[in-house]
Amino acid sequence: MPAPLHFEPPTALEYFAALVADDASLSVLEAAVAVAQDDAPELDTQAVLAEVDALAARLARRIPADAAPMQRLRLLNHYFFDELGFAGNVNDYYDRRNSYLPDVLRTRRGIPITLALLYVELATQVGLDASGVSFPGHFLVAVRVQTSGRAGEVVIDPFDGRSLSREDLEERLLPYRRARGAVAGDDLPLALFMQRAEPRAVIARLLRNLKEIHRGARDWQRLMAVLDRLVILLPDVWVERRDRGLTWAELGRTDQAAADVASYLEHVPQAADAPALRRRLLAWQAGPGAPSQ
Repeated sequence: MPAPLHFEPPTALEYFAALVADDASLSVLEAAVAVAQDDAPELDTQAVLAEVDALAARLARRIPADAAPMQRLRLLNHYFFDELGFAGNVNDYYDRRNSYLPDVLRTRRGIPITLALLYVELATQVGLDASGVSFPGHFLVAVRVQTSGRAGEVVIDPFDGRSLSREDLEERLLPYRRARGAVAGDDLPLALFMQRAEPRAVIARLLRNLKEIHRGARDWQRLMAVLDRLVILLPDVWVERRDRGLTWAELGRTDQAAADVASYLEHVPQAADAPALRRRLLAWQAGPGAPSQ
């Protein structure tokens, strides 16, 4: 009698890699949920997705089939912000759990990008054309609607539920424009900052939020987990491989550090940090006790 077949379940990283392998089939919500497996490897991602579906179904039952987009939007806003109580975590904005969708669902607190992911999913399931917007410094949501026969767009701040006017958006852009040294009337138009965020870019922004949190806390193990995901998600963005190499070095794994940094230098040989990294690479290759400057 032949032995029964045995299949090993994929690791959390293998599962994530499968989710983001192809842009055409990339489910931004499922990939975002999967990021939380770094803190909770046993997490049932399908159960989390089912919970989101249940929230959307509850709202859908309340919306008349012939409801206009603006009516749907008002009902969604009341449900999401007032009834369910989703809001920004103003008391602990940099808590890593604000980036984990299962925690955001449980606590009803998050950061703009995680709140936007949930808001967009519910909006889509009740027939609204909604998308995330990678606005500088603060992720937003745009909902396309028609009023009086004319197409328009409502921009929502998922952190507090406010609808933002053009003047609000221009005001929020001012610090960014000043940082770039922009001159009044001689800068990029607002519309360029209001582009629909593609799924891969949304996941990258979510992971980079976590990257900065872990790097600031010098939590090298968690930072490594995030960088592994970023390297898979953005295989041609060589700075992520460089940063993973530097994190390997912090963990004392100089062989892995050397491999990642060598790959970065091969692909970006003229980078501003290349001379310093070549010196570090030589020190790692020389072995323990060699100077690392």
